[in-house]
Amino acid sequence: MFTGIIEVLGKVEQIEKEGTNVHYTISCPLSNELKIDQSVSHNGVCLTVIALSEGQHTVTAIEETLNRTSIGALKVGDIINIERAMSASARFDGHFVQGHVDTTAKCIAVETVAGSWYFSFQYAIKPEWMLVDKGSITINGVSLTVVEPKGDTFSVAIIPYTFENTIFKTIEVGTIVNLEFDMIGKYITKYMQLYQK
Repeated sequence: MFTGIIEVLGKVEQIEKEGTNVHYTISCPLSNELKIDQSVSHNGVCLTVIALSEGQHTVTAIEETLNRTSIGALKVGDIINIERAMSASARFDGHFVQGHVDTTAKCIAVETVAGSWYFSFQYAIKPEWMLVDKGSITINGVSLTVVEPKGDTFSVAIIPYTFENTIFKTIEVGTIVNLEFDMIGKYITKYMQLYQK
C-alpha cells in the first residue's frame, strides 16, 4: 500500500529482457535502504526488488504489467518517481494507492496559471473507473485531485513543489502516463454494478 507522496526520483541505469519479463536497474537515494522482496512504487507501478548493488536496485516487470502500464516505454537514462510502501506508523498524507495501475492516459494539454500548472489527460473510459470532481487520482504514482472531469478527459493542478520534485516537469503534450483510479470509488462502482443486476 502506498500514499502517492513521492519520496525521491530514480534513474533507469540498465534494462535487460528475459523472456517476456523485463528487469530494470534503478539508481536512487533510497536504493541502499531497500531490501530484497520489498515492494516499491516506480511511476505508480508496484514492483518487487529482486537484486541490490551499491546505490542501485533491480525490479522485474512481467508481461501483464508491461501491457497495462507505460513501464515498457522506459529507456536508459529516464527519470522516474519512487515511493516505498507506507509503514503502519506513517502519516497518511495522500490517499489509498495500491500500485496497481488501471490504464494509461495521454497528456493533451499543459497550461501555466499564476505560477502553477494544469495538466489535462485523455483516457479510454470503463464503467468501473470512477472520476469525480475534487476526487483522488494517481498519475505516475503521484496522489492528485481531479479537476473538471468531462467524458474521457480530466485535469489536475500541479503546484511548484510537486512540479520540481516529481517527473511532472518532464510531462508534455503526447506523454503517456500511468493512472490508478481511487480504490474506494472502484469498490463502490463494482458494488453498484452487482446490485443493479
